[in-house]
Amino acid sequence: MKLKEIEAFDAFMKHGTTMAAADALAISQSMVSRLLSGLEEELGFALFKRSRNQLAPTEEAFLYHASVLRLMASIRDTQKDAEAISNNQLGNVVVAAQPIFCDTFLLDVVKRFKLRHPKVGVRVIDAGLQELLKMIDNNTCDVALGITLEADTYGASVTRLARCSARCIMHREHELAAEQVVPIANLQNQTFVELMADSPLRARVDYIMQTIDIKRHIAAELRHMRGVCALVDRGVGIAVIDPIAELLLQGTAVVSKPLEPAIEWEIALLKSKSRPLSKVADAFCEDIYQEIDNLKEMGILQPLHSG
Repeated sequence: MKLKEIEAFDAFMKHGTTMAAADALAISQSMVSRLLSGLEEELGFALFKRSRNQLAPTEEAFLYHASVLRLMASIRDTQKDAEAISNNQLGNVVVAAQPIFCDTFLLDVVKRFKLRHPKVGVRVIDAGLQELLKMIDNNTCDVALGITLEADTYGASVTRLARCSARCIMHREHELAAEQVVPIANLQNQTFVELMADSPLRARVDYIMQTIDIKRHIAAELRHMRGVCALVDRGVGIAVIDPIAELLLQGTAVVSKPLEPAIEWEIALLKSKSRPLSKVADAFCEDIYQEIDNLKEMGILQPLHSG
């Protein structure tokens, strides 16, 4: 059966005559009659009793119209959904990101995105680097935020966003707080609060410390940067952090200093090479780019090196 036949039947049942149905549909009365006859033929049972060129619905017509009403409502919903998808107002975005991003600037990205796309669902999953790379490879998230470490080997398309330079944080009463820049050599025999050993930043710091034979005492290890900053605020030790974590320091007794020489890496947006992004995921990425630019203006992130 054809949609036009269903629409003609629905119009007839609502308006009572072929003439009124024709007016409602902006077609000829003869066209309505042909559409109704075609529908009856396809259904295989009579929808009308015919007498002196007039149509009267049968009991079966009333039963069938109840089903047609549900169908028409579904079609209207489908049309609304199509319009919403076209306007980036329907769908879901799944974002995987390292925990420090989830605790900080991604919250602002989600807020901005929801203001413009209130009906789009957003799911943010905090994941370690290896896990989020596997999620991209398995197409279980739309985009991921991490660092560029070996991303290509996991089937990820990498968009480099900004340069990160590690910061050394300490309680404001710590002896290193008076330094404008903290030489890594001055970290000898200091007490540290660290991320867990499987963290990429922890691995980078461990490698550098071992290379130049810096000994440090590890007072505590935590999985998330938020906890590391909280223990530094309590005077438990110092820490080397992602610069993004400076967003967690407002209202604390923690001060942040650059390291010399710098420990650097890049933040990147990762996408699947095998699956195109939806329009709503593309819109979410645009909000990520805007927030990264804001962080560059604040001096938390640095521009990429040219070339």
